[in-house]
Amino acid sequence: MDKMLGVVFPGDKKVEVKEFPIPEPKNGEVLVKVKASALCRSDMSLYYGDSVLETDESEESIIPGHEPAGIVEKTGEGVKNVKEGDRVAIYLALGCGECVYCRSGYKMFCNDFRCIGFDLHGGDAEYIVVPEENCMKIPDEMNYITAAVSTDAIGTLYHAETKLQISGKDKVVIFGIGPMGGAGIMVAKGLGASVIAVDLDDSRLELAQDLGADYTINPNESNVLNEINKITGGKGADAAIDCSGSGIAENQALDCAKPHGKVAFIGENKETTIKPSKQFIRKQLEVYGSWYFPIGQFSEIADFIVEKDLPVEKLVTHEFTIQEAEKAFRMFDNHETEKAVFVFN
Repeated sequence: MDKMLGVVFPGDKKVEVKEFPIPEPKNGEVLVKVKASALCRSDMSLYYGDSVLETDESEESIIPGHEPAGIVEKTGEGVKNVKEGDRVAIYLALGCGECVYCRSGYKMFCNDFRCIGFDLHGGDAEYIVVPEENCMKIPDEMNYITAAVSTDAIGTLYHAETKLQISGKDKVVIFGIGPMGGAGIMVAKGLGASVIAVDLDDSRLELAQDLGADYTINPNESNVLNEINKITGGKGADAAIDCSGSGIAENQALDCAKPHGKVAFIGENKETTIKPSKQFIRKQLEVYGSWYFPIGQFSEIADFIVEKDLPVEKLVTHEFTIQEAEKAFRMFDNHETEKAVFVFN
């Protein structure tokens, strides 16, 4: 039986690259030869050993990786809309297929939600099997690294900013210029907005400028709210997006938004304290939580990336082979990389 290499996490920051049988696509499934698979901070719970999932049959750890892209190698019975040779990005969510959320494309809200790379084998391997419906065709002009990063970072921020109705008349503040925040800058500039980037790390603020940010603020050097007031002529921001998950930044996002402004929380945070009356009730803010995107929106996202020539690969600081997985996750854990991607020949 043909073999492939895949990453597993035994726990406690251990990484192994193991041989697996190349899976066979079943009815309605396709086999994708992975060309790029991006690392994400949410992978790290598996890396730390907090929530390693076991497969029922083999008792081996789940292969991580929920941001892969590649080329269709083989199709199973009943596959109609995907063919061998198609270039695809992979949607991370699987659902029942019948509920209102699955039918609207928001599979991650399904009661039967399962996630590629957490509940079933993901893309940190040479091959992956997924349902046909999870294959999102990518434009000819898009390379595989851009396609992998587009699924989570760009897709999440595009969905959020279109919900916020960002346009050329807006001044948008983005807190936390990691991969998500960087994606937010690119999308906002593509939509025509003026962007204020906020981060504690000067190197990230340099990246923000390179991605098109019009203003940068380091909270260690100046008062964030005072600076935003100066930039906006005392009006406040039209929209604010927190990608950091910091309670301080979440509060500043609410505070800096003008009356009738809009705020989106994207960075994960289990708990924080806000002042609802002062911060958004009496300003009549629209406040959104935003996570991923509906699968039907991907063609719009991909076209936007191509048409606006978004420099998506600037988010990627490091590329690794699958054999370098231990080094990749160690450096990612130590914040020696920003967006990192496994690249396969």
